[in-house]
Amino acid sequence: MTGRGWVRRVVSGAILGLALLTGESAVAQNGELRIFNWSDYVDPEVLDAFKKETGITVVYDTFDQMETVETKLLAGKTGYDLIVVTASFLPRHIPLGLYTPIDAAKVPNLKNAWPEIQGRLSKYDPGNKYAVNYMWGTTGIGYNVAKIKERLGPDAVIDSWKILFEPEQLKKLSNCGVHVLDAVEEMFPAALRYLGLNPDSKAEADLNKAGELLRKMRPHIQKFHSSEYINALANGDICLAVGYSGDILQARKRAEEAKNKVEIAYSIPKEGALMWFDSFVIPKDAGNPEAALKFIDFVNRPAMAAKNSDFIQYANGNLASKPLLSAAVRDNPGIYPSEAVMSRLYTITPYDQKTQRLVNRLWTRVKTGK
Repeated sequence: MTGRGWVRRVVSGAILGLALLTGESAVAQNGELRIFNWSDYVDPEVLDAFKKETGITVVYDTFDQMETVETKLLAGKTGYDLIVVTASFLPRHIPLGLYTPIDAAKVPNLKNAWPEIQGRLSKYDPGNKYAVNYMWGTTGIGYNVAKIKERLGPDAVIDSWKILFEPEQLKKLSNCGVHVLDAVEEMFPAALRYLGLNPDSKAEADLNKAGELLRKMRPHIQKFHSSEYINALANGDICLAVGYSGDILQARKRAEEAKNKVEIAYSIPKEGALMWFDSFVIPKDAGNPEAALKFIDFVNRPAMAAKNSDFIQYANGNLASKPLLSAAVRDNPGIYPSEAVMSRLYTITPYDQKTQRLVNRLWTRVKTGK
């Protein structure tokens, strides 16, 4: 799902010269683990600790959209041992045999898995056979507190999709900048939910209604983008963004570190919001699946799961890690929502090809204003 960064990084040294002669499989046997993940989505100290303990060198490559990952998986030559995949892609991938089942016997720390997260993830991966949750979060609204109060009044509360879907409200924010995710799988469910319809609806009539609602916001949107809103919020360049919980909280963290007096807040709309899951999978062509299992087990130690969550400001799927989290993360309702809010979070399933073409066409009309 997600828009969590765009800078490609490689954590660890270059591949040994010997590997160029003997091929990647030999490198894997000599203790190399190749990971494909969103950027800035792991604490580098966790990677260092894993290498120090196991002797396995980690090559960490990053992507900026799930479509890149899907293309590699479908081609059958990913070149990776471990990939982070957004849950909504799993129902499409699993029947195609793109993953190797997780050998739970080799991942004893799965005992720390959060039952509720496992249960929700099983909607995409029945029996939790192929995916192990890494992080999860919501899609909601990030905003500049001062600019919102300046334009909507000192008592203004951002707690509803109304701010986006009622033009008279949104119009008041036009001159301070509004960014929206460029993602049909995020925006159509939000519009459907606001209309009182099933956010996972694939009915053409429902999607047309959602498309019409989304079109009404177009005159007041500065940009459709799935990552630029992070810096724009942090720098005070915009006043509101629809984005991923962790990204918006990272924007707040950057503003605090910069001491630029920009206060960023995050709201999960009261109507409900999309709950997404990023999970580890082992691709069928993995050269070193044993190292992949060791890494999954390592990051599911409570202390390591907490360390990663504190670093990236996302909730993890490891229940035993909660007591070890910093209070700033654990007690933040934007990261770990209350039970009442959790009950209003929804999940979605992938569009079939026909429906995908429909929503893509509708979304193009939204973005172009035509």
